[in-house]
Amino acid sequence: MPTGKNLYFASDIHLGAGGHASSRQREDRFIRWLDMIKDDVAELFLMGDVFDFWFEYKTVVPKGYVRFLGKLAQLTDAGVKLYLFKGNHDMWMFEYFVTEFNATIISNELVIERNGKKFYLHHGDGLGPGDNKYKFLKKIFRSKLCQWLFARLHPNLGIGIANAWSHNSKLVNAKIGEEKLHPKEWIEIYSNEVLQTQYFDYMVYGHRHKPMDIQLTGKSRYVNLGDWVSYFTYAVFDEDALQLKYYKEPDAEVPPKQ
Repeated sequence: MPTGKNLYFASDIHLGAGGHASSRQREDRFIRWLDMIKDDVAELFLMGDVFDFWFEYKTVVPKGYVRFLGKLAQLTDAGVKLYLFKGNHDMWMFEYFVTEFNATIISNELVIERNGKKFYLHHGDGLGPGDNKYKFLKKIFRSKLCQWLFARLHPNLGIGIANAWSHNSKLVNAKIGEEKLHPKEWIEIYSNEVLQTQYFDYMVYGHRHKPMDIQLTGKSRYVNLGDWVSYFTYAVFDEDALQLKYYKEPDAEVPPKQ
């Protein structure tokens, strides 16, 4: 059993994006972070877009990421509880991570309570006003029919198509990232709407690639986890409070807060 008691949250690693060399650099950095937290982590929440693309055929999964997957195996074998959220890039997770890591796969939101604090957790895609085109596409991609049809494609063709789609999607997300996020941040608007009917101490998301810690209605906080592409940010709950932090290696500079 793990000796740690902390909850750790991270999102938007996008393993596979930018070519092999770039992805390996990102993978190695994230593994070093996992090594850093291994002694005090009890539950690990990877909140979507861990992979730039993921699809599980019946007998095939995307190649690569063996160091990352091996590190997850070490942690879960030691008793760390793993939660994997479906993001907009890796929504086609099925049984592989359940079988290999005893992970809990989260399709939408997850509500938990730890040490008297209530958490609302979601990748963050398709929430709040706007983005109607994506919301429509999400329904199609999440459908059993779409998944069945994609599984009929040979992996070389299917993954090739998906990688091309993923590249175009990143270009769109990059433009969104340049927009002013506050006070018209979609997820913030959505969070305040949720708080009208139910209280949460922390509402934690990814997706936006911008580390944010915003005061909501009352004492509630909206925390966006940022990413591991530009910011290398994560959150930790130490049984007392949730903190948004930057992972800093000895030779790395911490990006300025947004």
